[in-house]
Amino acid sequence: MGKGYRQGRLGEEIRKIISQMLLRELKDPRLAGSMISITACEVTSDGSYATVYLSVMPYGETERGKAEADVLAGMEHSKGLISHEIGKKIKVRHTPELIFKIDRSMEYGQHMDALIKEVVDRDEHEE
Repeated sequence: MGKGYRQGRLGEEIRKIISQMLLRELKDPRLAGSMISITACEVTSDGSYATVYLSVMPYGETERGKAEADVLAGMEHSKGLISHEIGKKIKVRHTPELIFKIDRSMEYGQHMDALIKEVVDRDEHEE
């Protein structure tokens, strides 16, 4: 097996646990104003840190930047409960410290698509 096999499995289990907690257990009002998706979880090679990537889609008229800040604040506030639940469900010597970050890969992909479309459109008009 590859070197990162164990970290990959651990990251996937952490992602599943946090996703389930978002649906059923986490009642922070800062988390209620947006649709939140856990897109990935990367665990360091020594297992001491887990970076959890969140995708946030705000409901209604809420500004995206404010919604993302609220979600990060809510997740930071819930970090202890989440870590406790991870420790109960996964048998590891040390529960990784959680780091929450916003995943901007969807926005970047849309930006790249728009740039490619612009170039293709320009080339078609020149012909």
